[in-house]
Amino acid sequence: MIVDQMILDKVATKKTTYEDDKTSEKPLRSIAKAVSWRVVGTLDTLIVSYLLTGEIALATSIASIDFVTKMILYFFHERIWNRIKWGK
Repeated sequence: MIVDQMILDKVATKKTTYEDDKTSEKPLRSIAKAVSWRVVGTLDTLIVSYLLTGEIALATSIASIDFVTKMILYFFHERIWNRIKWGK
């Protein structure tokens, strides 16, 4: 849905590349930011989970699920914020 809207916006404004819009980030940059932040966040989750449970297998399971779900959420969060003009 967001991708469809982005394509429609490109067609409507006749922009051909992201370089035409100096306030927008490429989706690949959002993915790189999501992965790098999730590595940091997952290490934190792994440590906290281990301290609370005392079991490395359970802590690893929690951290793995956390990594995937929050990376996806972060990507869409970034793309939505990228469309908001406030503060740019």
